Amino acid sequence: MTDTATLLLRLAAPLQAWGDHRAVIDTRHTSPIPTKSGVVGLLAAALGHKREQPLGPLASLTMGVRIDIPGTLLRDYHTASDYRGVPLLSANLNAKGEQKRTGPARHTMTSERFYLQDAAFLVGISGPAPVVETVSGGARTPACLLGLGRRDCPPTFPLVLGLSEQPLAEALAAQEWIASPHARSVWQRQHRGACPATIELPAVLDDPTGDTVLHDQPVTFDLNQQRHTTRRVSNHLITVGTGFTPDPDTTAPGEHDPLALLGW
Repeated sequence: MTDTATLLLRLAAPLQAWGDHRAVIDTRHTSPIPTKSGVVGLLAAALGHKREQPLGPLASLTMGVRIDIPGTLLRDYHTASDYRGVPLLSANLNAKGEQKRTGPARHTMTSERFYLQDAAFLVGISGPAPVVETVSGGARTPACLLGLGRRDCPPTFPLVLGLSEQPLAEALAAQEWIASPHARSVWQRQHRGACPATIELPAVLDDPTGDTVLHDQPVTFDLNQQRHTTRRVSNHLITVGTGFTPDPDTTAPGEHDPLALLGW
């Protein structure tokens, strides 16, 4: 076993929601890909860590995300009211420690929540082999219920695809396309029945010299001092196998000539 290892996770579910830390009242957005704070939080929960517990080696793990199925955005409109028909209370307290009423009095609160639906991501977590092996064991037998960004978004299985001795980028490239049979059929219909042997998938990898900055590196999950900092990432296109049987009629080089019908 080498000094480093890479854990491959399959993050797929009917719904996912990865907070992007945009401060908008009554609106909860989602990032288009899993955030590092969300994935580290999932692994910490799997290990049974308390919120106030220091992240330790979890914070220094390197992460890469391969976007196998980007999914579509779902908007969920919420309303909340008191069944007695009285004005709602606010989260603020008065001098007596009692909840204040909303002012002006509001009988209904509205909010929006956004989700990714039918998305599938291959996430690689790389670091010292002993740490990654411990994280892998926790993900296989989690101490807490896991959610993909939110508690109401449980993952489908398998969650853990395995451990690899390869570096992060190579491990992501070695894993075949993780699209479900239904997602593959939808993809084929959208591409007129194409069955290529390989496909190019976008990926985002931790990179100290990357030209993109994301504000999702966790510092602590303590509710009294919850903080994040920035990290740099780079964007890639990774060619992976699809599992389709190659079709010689559609993969033969030079078989398509758009001017052939004109007799040129």
